[in-house]
Amino acid sequence: MNLDQELQAFQRRRFLAMPLAGTLAWLGVAVAGQLLAPRWHLLSVYVLTGLIAYLGMGLSKLTGEDFMSKENQRNRFNRLFMLCVGQALLAYAIAIPFAIVKPESAVFMVGMLTGFMWLPSAWLIGHWVCAFHAIARTLLILAAWFLAPEQGMVWVPATVLAMYAFTIATLERRWTRLQPVGAAQPA
Repeated sequence: MNLDQELQAFQRRRFLAMPLAGTLAWLGVAVAGQLLAPRWHLLSVYVLTGLIAYLGMGLSKLTGEDFMSKENQRNRFNRLFMLCVGQALLAYAIAIPFAIVKPESAVFMVGMLTGFMWLPSAWLIGHWVCAFHAIARTLLILAAWFLAPEQGMVWVPATVLAMYAFTIATLERRWTRLQPVGAAQPA
């Protein structure tokens, strides 16, 4: 396939696995923030959000996206998307040293920096909701940082979960519209 065909094939995907994985991870962060001591909550932020890519790969088999299939691995845009996911993981190089100096900042930093991968995904997927997710998530978390810096364990997961809910609903509507009329809906 040429690049245009690969992009079209990539854009016909559902894009549900990664947002679902993010939702599960940030739900875990929210619960940990309410139940664990600050030291352990800090660790949960890194561990749970660091698992999003791997959880998404597993969920992709259930959503019919199967990131690891040979067909998807050959698609250059799938590889570029996975590099965007890798970019989000590299953000820990900024968040960890900053959190050593100011531990309460960790959830804010991770919440913002890992959301940046949604911006290039907007072009890859060809849908505005990804850019909206990246920008709104960043601005809302930044506002929470200034308005309630001691409440990061509450406001950041709540913000990220709200953004994921909106994004998943929008991407699911997009995917439904892409299905041929009268066709059975794949998983």
